[in-house]
Amino acid sequence: MEKNIARHLRHFPTAFAAVALLFNGLPASAAPAGAADNWKGEAISPVTNPLFFESPLIESEVRPLFVYHKISDDFIGGFARVYAVQLRYAITDRLALIATKDGFIQLRPSVTSLRADGWADIGAGIKYAVIDDVEHDFILTPGVKFELPSGNTRVFQGNGDGEFNVFVSAMKGWGHVHTTAIVGGRIPVNFDKETASLHYSWQIDCHLSHWFIPFAVVNGHTVLSEGKGPAFGVEGFDLINFGTSDAGGFTQVVVGGGFRSRLNEWADVGFAYERGVTSPKGLFDSRFTVDMIVRF
Repeated sequence: MEKNIARHLRHFPTAFAAVALLFNGLPASAAPAGAADNWKGEAISPVTNPLFFESPLIESEVRPLFVYHKISDDFIGGFARVYAVQLRYAITDRLALIATKDGFIQLRPSVTSLRADGWADIGAGIKYAVIDDVEHDFILTPGVKFELPSGNTRVFQGNGDGEFNVFVSAMKGWGHVHTTAIVGGRIPVNFDKETASLHYSWQIDCHLSHWFIPFAVVNGHTVLSEGKGPAFGVEGFDLINFGTSDAGGFTQVVVGGGFRSRLNEWADVGFAYERGVTSPKGLFDSRFTVDMIVRF
């Protein structure tokens, strides 16, 4: 099993290099005088896939968020609500500490016996901007996080012995338009208890005004290994890792859109809607996400 994971993950350096060449090789469009020194001032962090779509920007911020997640009727039906707060702290202009998973889960599936409330696992790590090219409006930031199995099992947390998330995130600007992408791997400590997977996201946004910055987004997860857990045939996308025993190769892709509003230079609010487009949908039918970013 571990050999299969290694075979998939050995392609990561190539993928990372491809992301860098793709973004950095594209020319920046004409922008107002002084914009080259302040292109990040109009850039926005992703709203969707908050656990794994990490912005490459290095900023200090507090980010409360709320998620309403509808579970597909083909799986078990019902919904879940998540209340969480993320923290990021810029130690330097290139290095940041990140705490991106925590919070409280209200699980309300159609099966009454499975309804429960509980705490999510805790995940934190670091990211470092290895390329910060002001001239070409480009930034490339790899990072690593570790998720502690500290949550409540009644909401499908606390499974296994923890997992690593190794990722690289990039952003490129063309005047008022920006695109952000990330690719990464979830690597469990215990391959019997949790599955390993590849996650990937892409977003494009346009700064029409401070009050309205619309974006379109695609998020996906592909299971790379099988655990020894239940035979669901699907996995938990982002919040949950079942350790499913028969989901090798299972891929979920969701598409969505939304907007951010920049209230002032230190505060944003965001709204997003996503919907699953692959079959079977598993846990992901649709999702609303609302957040607020307060920078300091």
